[in-house]
Amino acid sequence: MGPWLFTTALAGCTGHRVPLPSGRFSGSSASPVLPPRHLLAFHFTVLSFFLFLLRLFFAFFFLATEGKQEAPAAESNSRALQGKAGDRSSVLYSAGQFFFEYLVVVSLKKTSDGRYEPKIAYQFPKRENLLRGQKEEEERLLQAIPLFCFPDGNNWAPVTDFTSETFSFVLTNVDGSRKIGYCRRLLPSGRGVRLPEVFCIISCLGCFGLFSKILDEVEKRRQISMAVIYPFMQGLRESPFPAPGKTVTIKSFIPESGTELIELTRPVDAHLEHVEFQALLQRLSPNLILHIFASAVLERRLIFLAEELSVLSQCIHAVAALLYPFTWAHTYIPVVPECLLDTVCCPTPFMVGIQMRHLERVLDQPMEEALIVDLCEGKIIRAVGDEEEILPIKLQNEMLTSLNRHNNNNNVHTPEQVNTLVSEAFVQFFVRIVGHYASHIKWSKNGPGTFQERAFCKAIASKTNRKFVKKFVKTNMFSLFIEDAEKNRIPQEVYFQQKITEYHEQKKHRRDS
Repeated sequence: MGPWLFTTALAGCTGHRVPLPSGRFSGSSASPVLPPRHLLAFHFTVLSFFLFLLRLFFAFFFLATEGKQEAPAAESNSRALQGKAGDRSSVLYSAGQFFFEYLVVVSLKKTSDGRYEPKIAYQFPKRENLLRGQKEEEERLLQAIPLFCFPDGNNWAPVTDFTSETFSFVLTNVDGSRKIGYCRRLLPSGRGVRLPEVFCIISCLGCFGLFSKILDEVEKRRQISMAVIYPFMQGLRESPFPAPGKTVTIKSFIPESGTELIELTRPVDAHLEHVEFQALLQRLSPNLILHIFASAVLERRLIFLAEELSVLSQCIHAVAALLYPFTWAHTYIPVVPECLLDTVCCPTPFMVGIQMRHLERVLDQPMEEALIVDLCEGKIIRAVGDEEEILPIKLQNEMLTSLNRHNNNNNVHTPEQVNTLVSEAFVQFFVRIVGHYASHIKWSKNGPGTFQERAFCKAIASKTNRKFVKKFVKTNMFSLFIEDAEKNRIPQEVYFQQKITEYHEQKKHRRDS
């Protein structure tokens, strides 16, 4: 396992490269070294950028030791997840591997100055007989988690009532591989005033809906006793992660209720199992969603504002998912901890979520051009100004029609149907724009292929489409996608390839009829 840098999120990578004590560089960029065609132009002075990196270096915790997984099967699956430096960073969900690596409980402990500091109060499993490097790695991991379980500062006070909330963060490796933290913040049962605590599941697997259900079971058991959580999590850890569309059944005993059978099912469409588009559609108009999508496609800076951690987490995951089959390959922090608000000064692209209470501090920061979205009011606070002109107008109108059609029949669809309908509109956009990419990869006899960028752009008949594509091919997300395509004659994104094939068949059918 390579060096780890911790950032909150679902699928995201930081564009920063932070010097480690060993002299190596860590950052959660999907590609540790940016491809030559995508060198970034930094606008900060040398001094200010150095100070910015230095601040991040002390703010973030990271792991810089080599370690191995507990069991050979898990080790081989972990290697498959991590890939090689430069691989695209989309999380692969291999059936059969462990559901999770750790369950930790983070509680608030009072400090000498009367404030509260998050600390790990419980950890499962407790790993023993670790090598020195593995032990140091685990310690740094466990040190980092509390900051992201309580990202909203340490000004807490005991309460009698607290609405539980669910959110997530991502721990990103230098090679783009990820661990995801699924969090449920709740008030433990009892009398009188109490402090909330966070149950956090650390896993390499991205499936928000499934882990949300697991956290429901954890919360139910927490109201009975902490002791009831252990056998449930042990049973879960011993069960293989199911394949898409498949179900795994966990047996769990609860006092006074007897043995329960808990069924955990993965969605059939794996690329939609970590997203809830409904959360985005409930807060933003289709027009605004397209403006955000246009900014994200060109890898600009995006800031989302809301008060609830769950809203920030769900909406930013949804925006990132709109980019499928591409992956956001820069700074990605759905809930920025209060001590890291300087992230908005980053000169490279980012997609971050910030609690509304920090709006004034954010606006006072010396940041470059960014799109700032208010999820509470459903409006854009600050924009670059050209968002309506980025996407080809014909394709933009088709996506708008599709999103409006969903809004007009909002009560008819289940969350799964919403995910499919929304995803289809944006996948079709990429099919129409870049679906011919495979025809412009020139293959050598035994080696990798070479993408013919000029011929690829020239093959686009529409001038407006071609104008957009010439910008899009310069993004890091397109570069990483093409790098993967150049390595594999068989397309890795099966669903996207299926949609390309369907589109060409429909085109042929229209010509022939």
